[in-house]
Amino acid sequence: MSPQHQQAAHPVIRPYRPADRDAVADVCVRTAHNGGDSRARYPDLRLMPSIFAEPYCHFDPALSFVLDDGDGRAVGYVIGTADTERFVKDFRREWIPRLAGRYPAPTAPPSTPTEEMIGLLHHPERMLVPELAAYPAHLHIDLLPPWQGRGYGRRLMTTLLDALHGQGVPAVHLGMVTVNTAARAFYDRLGFHEIQVADAGPLTYLGRTTAPNRTRISAG
Repeated sequence: MSPQHQQAAHPVIRPYRPADRDAVADVCVRTAHNGGDSRARYPDLRLMPSIFAEPYCHFDPALSFVLDDGDGRAVGYVIGTADTERFVKDFRREWIPRLAGRYPAPTAPPSTPTEEMIGLLHHPERMLVPELAAYPAHLHIDLLPPWQGRGYGRRLMTTLLDALHGQGVPAVHLGMVTVNTAARAFYDRLGFHEIQVADAGPLTYLGRTTAPNRTRISAG
């Protein structure tokens, strides 16, 4: 086909496929440090995806969606689980044993950022926060910088919220690093509200219903 007859690539949001694993991992790595590139801080490029991306694609593939650049490459994703409690059990029972050879359980307090993250890997129960009980689902969303600010994040989030709503999940939460103010503005525009959590550390927790009208729910 001659160049004048070729159509420009058209980005699409589609379900995650196993072939997307490396591209999703790359997006995770390039956005994992306060929304920016984490390679200098965490030089093991499998570490962050092993904690924050791959287990969701493995355990909840029906809730894993990517932004395809139009040529088959994932340049962003939204991933989640409908049931955080179940996810934590699966993570403990199945996921940690898969990674224990590469990332053994710490035997001493962490002294490097990598050791700190390995500690998180071995403590999935950190995701069980009592104040979030009314928001059983949780999610992660990341886009490579050239694809941010173009409406794709909203479309990814809407895709996941619709999927959760279709499964009868009433509400979803997320944890974000408080200093990432750009992310907070994005979530505010999507109708998320802050959930007060004791001892949240460097994180801010946000939640909303999965319903399209974004009605606020009561945790009481």
